[in-house]
Amino acid sequence: MQAKEMGPGIHWVGAIDWDRRLFDELIPLPDGTSYNAYLVKGSEKIALIDTVDPAKSDVLMELLDTVPRLDYLIVQHVEQDHSGSVPAVLDRYPQARVLCTPKAKGMIVDHLHVPEDRITTVENGEVLSLGDRTLEFIHAPWVHWPETTLTYLREDKVLFTCDLFGSHLATTDLYANDRERVYEAAKRYYAEIMMPFRTIIEKHLKALQRYEIATIAPSHGPVYDDPSFILDAYRTWVLDPPRNLVVLPYTSMHGSTAVMVERLVASLAERGVRVEPFNMTVTDLGRLAINLVDAATIVFGAPTVLTGAHPNVILAAYLTSALRPKLKTAGIIGSYGWGGKAPEQLKGLMGSLKVEWLDPVMCRGLPTKEDLDALDRLADAIAERHEEL
Repeated sequence: MQAKEMGPGIHWVGAIDWDRRLFDELIPLPDGTSYNAYLVKGSEKIALIDTVDPAKSDVLMELLDTVPRLDYLIVQHVEQDHSGSVPAVLDRYPQARVLCTPKAKGMIVDHLHVPEDRITTVENGEVLSLGDRTLEFIHAPWVHWPETTLTYLREDKVLFTCDLFGSHLATTDLYANDRERVYEAAKRYYAEIMMPFRTIIEKHLKALQRYEIATIAPSHGPVYDDPSFILDAYRTWVLDPPRNLVVLPYTSMHGSTAVMVERLVASLAERGVRVEPFNMTVTDLGRLAINLVDAATIVFGAPTVLTGAHPNVILAAYLTSALRPKLKTAGIIGSYGWGGKAPEQLKGLMGSLKVEWLDPVMCRGLPTKEDLDALDRLADAIAERHEEL
């Protein structure tokens, strides 16, 4: 692995994790990921912006072998995939000072056991001179932790954004050259990590308009040498109204709910409504999240286990509520044997979302003609609400 030059005195010194397939023991990583750190050399001082996951500390430390001195270590976000190698860097460079937001200081002490006397806090808008280069700190809480800061290199117009605008994508490309692939990875990343904070991200997008940005350098995935590519994508995901799309996560134990799902999918398609069904037994949760970015409606297909919804569908409802997409309408279909409270249970799990709940369609055992007709009426109700989309 070699450092990659982004410009005179600016180098990528991160690590590529080709084989990682799970993040936070939850999020699938079909394309691996990278942990991006950046070295900025001024005429007087040298700063390292972020580190790498502790599993890849050896890669970072090898890339720093040719760096005899480090003055500042900027921690933009304390999550360990970015800060986990801070102790190793500080051991090598005893004169280096950690710079972070006031909120991050205690978190660095708690998570990494860095001595407080090695940490200096920086305020929003504060600047740091490296000699012929100037770094400006832009506090950006809740993208996606409360302590995050962005760092703007004024002379070169580079914005270092940590998790914001990132993508879980392992690639040898320094820049986002394969736009279709990067767009898909960045949208998945937004859906899984950033979407719950979209109203806050909207404010950050407006605040960034006053900066002239030539390059966006996130801490996962490739760098954007055309910032409009990712900025326009975020504006679409954050600001655009939902589209004519129904997301349908479901599970079927003995086939009854599957029959209902097939009927509803066909009925919606006949009415010009696009549907994406997700069998929660085998689905990639990231694919579900990506579709939630655009969906106007979600319908849960839930067989009954004892008296409640199947656990796989409960997971779908819990994640949907946590991700807080722009949904307008929701529904529930499913089957039961002797009784159940799946609709009430699922609605309770979705309490954080302001959606219109359509009448549920629940059948006892195998659906009858009357049940199938009720699904057609549900399709009519959804199509009516989607007309404006």
